[in-house]
Amino acid sequence: MKRSTLLLLLASVIIAGLGKAFWPTAPSTHAGYAGLGEQASGFAQAGPGHTLAFPEDHGPHPDYRIEWWYLTANLESADGRPFGVQWTLFRQALAPETGDNHATGDAPWQDRQLWMAHAAVSTPEGHRFAEKFARGMALPAGQGQAGVTAAPFSAWIDDWSLTAESVGSGFDRLAVRAEADDFAYRLALIAQGPLVRHGEGGFSQKSADGQGSMYYSQPFYRVEGTLRLDGEPIAVTGRAWLDREWSSQLLGATQRGWDWFSLHLAGGAKLMAFRLRGGGEGDEGAYLSGSWITPQGEVTALDEESLRLTPVETRDVAGRELPTTWRVEVPARGLAVTVSAIHADQWMGTSFPYWEGMVTVQGSHTGEGYLEMTGY
Repeated sequence: MKRSTLLLLLASVIIAGLGKAFWPTAPSTHAGYAGLGEQASGFAQAGPGHTLAFPEDHGPHPDYRIEWWYLTANLESADGRPFGVQWTLFRQALAPETGDNHATGDAPWQDRQLWMAHAAVSTPEGHRFAEKFARGMALPAGQGQAGVTAAPFSAWIDDWSLTAESVGSGFDRLAVRAEADDFAYRLALIAQGPLVRHGEGGFSQKSADGQGSMYYSQPFYRVEGTLRLDGEPIAVTGRAWLDREWSSQLLGATQRGWDWFSLHLAGGAKLMAFRLRGGGEGDEGAYLSGSWITPQGEVTALDEESLRLTPVETRDVAGRELPTTWRVEVPARGLAVTVSAIHADQWMGTSFPYWEGMVTVQGSHTGEGYLEMTGY
């Protein structure tokens, strides 16, 4: 799943001036993790039967409450040193759009869309991150502080951007850039496989109660470009994974967090898998789902009967016990691997923190990928 919607929902409190920022000390008993289980009256609802359409769905869906464009990349320098990159743009609607609150050119601050972005670089020695916030405004396409257009595809916030090479290239050829005080990157991405729809034709269920999101990915990018760390340029190549997801009521009322994997396996297969924790004592009642993706882009949906995600080893990170080593199994595919963080402290110490970082895969298959963990 994707992910970190807590950050987006809570960030809206800061940006909109609706109250003090807060971090829940315990899961809500009636609205799920950070309110993501509360009903979203007036917003469109994700569900089975929706048909994805491209390039239209590369763009924003303001009739849904939450949405993101989420890129992670596993990279390597010429001397074999591993690096990880994250670039994410989140959108949240403060309220359903109506004739009364729809922004016009005469009242740009009536726009109900809020934006937040995260950028990060991981190295074997540590982790660097930055974040940005913006309020949507009703300006011509490409002229606001933050926004997304579908064709030509462009997603941006200030000078951070993820953009298509040309009008007709969609997600096939993208360029991504971000710059912070102690890091920067400029990367070119070329897709070498098709877009992948998760779940039931693009509807990814997230709880036994039926909540979920529309969710598709481009997991087949080859990447080349340059990182800059403390002013030093480093040429890199590697692989990247782009997630697109939108929803209005993502979770069930008792779900408190998730563990999400995107893995590039030797031989070309990919695995997306997630575990939503909650619904019972300890990890009982956790909701599991995923996609096995062949090198040709054919997808097999996975559920709790065909997928196992088991924490193996925890580490103290930012005062939290986090499972940074996992056992991941898909018996029908002969997959039984250990997934381990390259560096335990890949902590996103943003306004609303979470763990996101590069991992290695060892066992029946080898590979690399990304892991995200929230709610610990």
